[in-house]
Amino acid sequence: MKKMLNRSLLVAACLALLPWANPVQAKARICVWDIVGNAGPAMQAMREWQLAAMEWGVEAELIPHTNEGIAAEELKSGQCDATLMTGIRGRLFNRYSGTLDSIGSIPDNDHLRLLLQVLAHPQSAPRLEQGPFAVMGIAPAGAAYIFVNDREINTLAKAAGKKVAVLEYDPTQAQMVAQVGATPVASDITNFSTRFNNGQVDVIGAPLVAYSALELYRGLSPNGAIINYPLMQITLQLIANKNSFSSEAMQKSREYFFNNFDRILEQLNREAGAVDPKWMQDIPEEDKLEYELLMQEARIQLREQGHYDSDMLSLQRRIRCRIDGSRGECTNPVE
Repeated sequence: MKKMLNRSLLVAACLALLPWANPVQAKARICVWDIVGNAGPAMQAMREWQLAAMEWGVEAELIPHTNEGIAAEELKSGQCDATLMTGIRGRLFNRYSGTLDSIGSIPDNDHLRLLLQVLAHPQSAPRLEQGPFAVMGIAPAGAAYIFVNDREINTLAKAAGKKVAVLEYDPTQAQMVAQVGATPVASDITNFSTRFNNGQVDVIGAPLVAYSALELYRGLSPNGAIINYPLMQITLQLIANKNSFSSEAMQKSREYFFNNFDRILEQLNREAGAVDPKWMQDIPEEDKLEYELLMQEARIQLREQGHYDSDMLSLQRRIRCRIDGSRGECTNPVE
């Protein structure tokens, strides 16, 4: 009897070592915000991430959302283990990475590439965690430009009295619009383009890739314009519940996002190429300098109010000065 019992225990122990005998781990649920839906570019990019993630021990189930707010709420409630969202909304989860999308802080893609390279380094990992959440990757989503339904609105002074769509969950936008004497109209990503196309608002901010996808040419017709001066670099950020993934997997994911930076940029440039050049309106160089100073003042004010992270603003300034050391802020830093 004793021999039979020992043999049974031995068999049970051996069976437990077989792979198929181990409990099946649940898939990580990844909410993906894509305004186009399941067939959109963000979903396609995340399908490629999904394949790569298997090498890091992450089996992911992708759940598309056309409503970014719902996708973010599902991360908060634990319905999703991670959510791909804009950096502007991501500021609610991580103020450091959310300050990437601050106004005027990243002049172009060369600055953004260098900045994201720093953030993909393992030494940046602690700054990408806040509370129960962590940033698993950051991708470019295109620079935001000002779209106006009347090309005469080509200065800040001429924006006074106009209706401007602002994201309802981002108080910084409403504050900046009100400061130039315009009227902020609370909107979200699902309806701001419709309001512009229907004439309910006079001004919106959007990346050039939205021109075709959201049919913004309707709002531009017949006498509108796109002010050829990028206000900010928009990012997409994969924000996760850090307890759902290993530290190694999260770092691998951040490196994966950065390694695909140029490929994503090429796609964005192709889509931006659909914009009819007739809509682009240049502004004088002296106006650009004025805008740069105004945006710097806005960043400092929003930093003091707790909306922007001071360390990220400082990092962005150092990168601007590394690329162009002649900037006045390099000898007299205020950020």
